[in-house]
Amino acid sequence: MPRNDGIDRVSVRNVNLTASQINNTQRHNEREKESYVNPDIVPERTKLNVHFKQPTDKYLAMFTQMKDNKTISTRGLKTDAHLFGELIFDVNSAYFHNHGGHEFAKQFYEDAYKAAINIVGGEQYILSAVMHADERNSAMSEALGQDVYHYHLHVVYIPVVEKQILWTKRCKDKSLVGTIKETITQVSSSKKWQSHPALDENGQPILQKNGKPVLRKSYSILQDDFFNAMRAAGYDDVERGERGSSEEHLTVTQFKVAKEQEHLRFLDGLIERKTNALHKIEQKTKTQKALAASFADIENMGKKNLLGKIELSQQEITQLKQLAKNDLLAESTIKDLQIDLQSTKRDSDIWKKRYKELQKQTKDFVKAQRQSPELVQELLNDLLNHTAPVYPKEPKQHYRQPEI
Repeated sequence: MPRNDGIDRVSVRNVNLTASQINNTQRHNEREKESYVNPDIVPERTKLNVHFKQPTDKYLAMFTQMKDNKTISTRGLKTDAHLFGELIFDVNSAYFHNHGGHEFAKQFYEDAYKAAINIVGGEQYILSAVMHADERNSAMSEALGQDVYHYHLHVVYIPVVEKQILWTKRCKDKSLVGTIKETITQVSSSKKWQSHPALDENGQPILQKNGKPVLRKSYSILQDDFFNAMRAAGYDDVERGERGSSEEHLTVTQFKVAKEQEHLRFLDGLIERKTNALHKIEQKTKTQKALAASFADIENMGKKNLLGKIELSQQEITQLKQLAKNDLLAESTIKDLQIDLQSTKRDSDIWKKRYKELQKQTKDFVKAQRQSPELVQELLNDLLNHTAPVYPKEPKQHYRQPEI
C-alpha cells in the first residue's frame, strides 16, 4: 500500500547483532563517529538527540559486566552467537512534522520506550535508548521547501529468556533427578524471538490441514505489541505497520542501485540464453545448408547409353526421390530458420545495448564496491540497519513498511 494514502503507521523492527557488530552500532547510535556516510545526518542537531537510557559504558563492556555479575548467562552459546538486539521504532516523517516536530516526537518515543521495556522483559536488559533528531528527510525537505527531520528511536538490549536447569542422573540424590536445579537468565536471540502457535477465540491452537499448528511469527507479534501499546497510550491517530510487506528500509538511491543490479543480472541471463539460441540456430542452418548442397550429387548420377540417354540404377532412383523430398523440407526449414535467426540477432542487439546502458549507470557503485568493499559495506550497514528510511517525496512517495 502506498505511503501517500494519508495514514500514519507505527512500526518496529528488530536487528540481531553479534559481538563483532555491536561496536559499529554503538558508534552510530551514540554519534561517536567523526564522519558519516549518511549525508542526511546533521551534526549541528545531534545535541537534540534524546537519551531515555544513557549507556554507562561501551555496549560490549556493559554486557561483559552483566555476565560477570551472573545477571545473564551465555551457557551453551556459540562464539558467533547473536548476543545483542536492537529495536528501531519508527513512524513516517510527516506524522511528527504535522504534530509540531521535536517536542511531540520526544513525548511519543518516551511512551514507545515504555513499550520497549515490556517487550524486552525489563529495563535492566536495555543498554541504551536514544531518539535521533538529527537526520534530515531530504525528500520531504525539498518537496516542502523547509527542513523536515525524521525522528526515530534506537533501543539496544540483551535478548534473554528464563531457562530451567534440571538435576541430571549424575546427582547423588536420585530423588532430585529431573527436578529443577536452578533457573538462569539465558542470552538467546533465537528463543527470544521464536514463533508461537496461533490460538482461536477459545484459546485452542489453530491447526493446518496436516494437523500441525499454525505459527504466529514473533516479529508479527512484536508489531502488534507496539501498536497496542501506543494506542493504549492515547495515540489513536496511527495505524499498525502493514502485514506482509516485503520492502526493506532502503534509501531511494540504494533501492535504485539494487533494482538496477537485479536488472543487470536478468539481462546477463537473457543475453546468455539468446546467444545459446543463436548458436543452435546457426548450427541447424549449417546442417540444412549441407543437406541442400548434397543435391549437387544428383549431377553425378546415371550413365549415358549408346543412344546418349541417361540410365539410372534402381538405387540411384530411390536416392534421387529421397533427395527431392529432402530438398523441399530443407527449403522450408531454411526459410524458417533464417527468420528466427534475424529475429534473435535483432533481440540480442537490443538487449546488449540495454545491458551496456545499465552497466554505465551503475559503474560508479560497482567501481566503489570493487576498490573499497569495506567502506561500501559500512555504507550499506548504516543505510540498511541503523538509519531511518528516507521516504520518497510526499505526497507522491510510494514507500511500504518493512517486512513483519
